[in-house]
Amino acid sequence: MPEVTTPYATGTPCWVDLMAKDQQAALDFYRDLLGWQGQPGPAEFGGYAVCELNGRAVAGIGPAMAPEGAPEPPTVWTSYLATTDAQATQEAIVRAGGALIVPTVDVGDLGRMLVAADPQGAVFGVWQPGEFFGARVVNEAGALTWNELHTSDVPAATAFYGEAFGIEIEPLDGADSYWELRVGGRAVGGVTLLANDPPGTPAHWLTYFAVDDVDSTVDALVKRGGTVLAPPFDMAAGRMTVVADPQGAPFALIRPQPLA
Repeated sequence: MPEVTTPYATGTPCWVDLMAKDQQAALDFYRDLLGWQGQPGPAEFGGYAVCELNGRAVAGIGPAMAPEGAPEPPTVWTSYLATTDAQATQEAIVRAGGALIVPTVDVGDLGRMLVAADPQGAVFGVWQPGEFFGARVVNEAGALTWNELHTSDVPAATAFYGEAFGIEIEPLDGADSYWELRVGGRAVGGVTLLANDPPGTPAHWLTYFAVDDVDSTVDALVKRGGTVLAPPFDMAAGRMTVVADPQGAPFALIRPQPLA
């Protein structure tokens, strides 16, 4: 079901957010492109906006802020993996060879979070739910539908995410050089080789949003100042494209194949 009503299992991608140099411009862009509704939030949460799709939380957009003396963070979508204990997960990440970027912090009564990088450098977030458990709608047009790790070392990623979250990474049947992230035997994301990306691309997590028509959405994106990184193409899971918003944040759009 597209609507999510219970907390996500540990290791499952549960939320995505974007820290934008121009928050309002980003809110306007994704409103026009994907139909989101959102506005800057309370100052106590840094103005962070929880965007909604038909009244249900779908993604976050905040203003980019750098600690004093630190460079501005890159404009990218961050995937968050669920946990029931952020502090314990932080300790497991460090034991497994990951690096902390933002140590565990409380977000009011909403939950607890941290940001880290895996040993290959792919940055991700961790979310422990309080009053807020993450995306309330997925797998429908305008919503998050897939999270994909691009890595240079699949065996190392398997060891890291297995130790830190209990995630299993297994080859996808019938696919060449593609793997599934599995939690409790259920596919929750994918893994692909960084060698398939343009030279020099760092390890990263790629966010996929579902749309009803990839080609028309790409046309709308270009008219609104976005960039096409990989033109629309057909593959086993559906028709997809990789694009960037006007501030440079990459993401994918996909019209998934109907379930048999």
